[in-house]
Amino acid sequence: MNEYSRSKCRVSPREVKLETTTPGLTSYAGLVPVIRFLQKRLGFRRLCRETVAHARGANATYELADVIELTSVGVLGGASSLTGICHVWADRVLRRVAGWTRLPVDTTLGRVFKEVGRREVVALETLTHRLRGRVWRRLQQSGQRLRSASLVMWVDVDSTVKTVYGNQEDTAKGYNEHKRGARSYHPLLGFCAETKEILQGWLRSGDAYTSNGMVLFMQQLAASVNRKVRIVWRADSGFFAGETLAFAESRGDGYLIKVKLRTLARLLSCQEWTPVAGHPGWEATTFEHRCGSWSRSRTFKAVRQRKTSVEPTPQLHLLEVPEYEYFCYVTNLSLTPWETHKAYGKRATCETWIEEAKNQMGLAALRTEAFQANAALFQCAIMAYNLVRWMALLSGDEELRRWEMRTVRTFLIRVAGKLSRGSRQLTLKTPEEHLHARQWAAWVAVSA
Repeated sequence: MNEYSRSKCRVSPREVKLETTTPGLTSYAGLVPVIRFLQKRLGFRRLCRETVAHARGANATYELADVIELTSVGVLGGASSLTGICHVWADRVLRRVAGWTRLPVDTTLGRVFKEVGRREVVALETLTHRLRGRVWRRLQQSGQRLRSASLVMWVDVDSTVKTVYGNQEDTAKGYNEHKRGARSYHPLLGFCAETKEILQGWLRSGDAYTSNGMVLFMQQLAASVNRKVRIVWRADSGFFAGETLAFAESRGDGYLIKVKLRTLARLLSCQEWTPVAGHPGWEATTFEHRCGSWSRSRTFKAVRQRKTSVEPTPQLHLLEVPEYEYFCYVTNLSLTPWETHKAYGKRATCETWIEEAKNQMGLAALRTEAFQANAALFQCAIMAYNLVRWMALLSGDEELRRWEMRTVRTFLIRVAGKLSRGSRQLTLKTPEEHLHARQWAAWVAVSA
């Protein structure tokens, strides 16, 4: 009697012979819908050639459009380096499905990207805008209502720090809370609050101040948005600057930005405060104020919460001077101070998306020694991030829209498959039972 004979749920395991020569197997079956989506639904290759014009030598094997596509799909597959991109595309099934007869090595990828200049980097940003336009039009045609494409678009702007190791061009020592004194990049990003897309991103030197180039960033982003759509800019105190507010006002845009002033505590203590209905311990105020460099005064809205003593006593209560925690914003929106505070609180998810893009999609992780090449690789990572957002949007599956990149990669990208050929067509067979069958079906359907 063996050890399994008394079990009610198991029998003796069968002996299995392992073979490593079976052709047509892949562990990236979930990238096939991505490739089909790019090629058939978005017309990526043609659009990339039209938008990012870059002539290479007559003997060049690979076009810039080739390495952009390889890099974006490779990042989605989990690559965080040029070598990692080559590892993803080493999969024979992927190469066959995508039509690649030969592939560049990592040094060739780097060499092509090093040919890129500022003009091509800007063209890559434009490519992202044009691809987004195609996705949003498809959404509208399918009957899905997208407020950001027709009425009001809330844009969350933020910056982040990416530490680098080596002597990459245009890296510098700046504010770096994780690695003090280390060289870094300081990217600037703008997200669509409704769809979670990265609308635009700039790679900057590590010593760039948070709001450096903000007006130009806003101008470029606004130029890609339908003029009928009103943009509402939402940002933290690092973007509290008169020129930023003036630009938004010149376009008729809305803004909601946290206030940063040395004299803020004294300024708020002089205001008249009223209790916030339904929220004990909270008070609110609205006032006009003109900062020293501004041409005019603007509306400030603030709320404060009284700090409670740890162990209050009758004696302390008589002598106690109330202490408050203040939250102050400058805005031109028709909201109460409390509504303003709650609206700003929704911006917290933007920081989550940034960490997701950095840590799960290799944003600013793909690098060479040349800054413009790194900026181009940065745009490819943005494109990869957005591809997941676009496919999730078009799927119509609410749960899939909420998934993080790591979850998508685990359950929808790293899927086993076997490629077979019959009746003059290729068939990719995947497991019959998926842990998330509904999401898998939606993922595949987007590219059909």
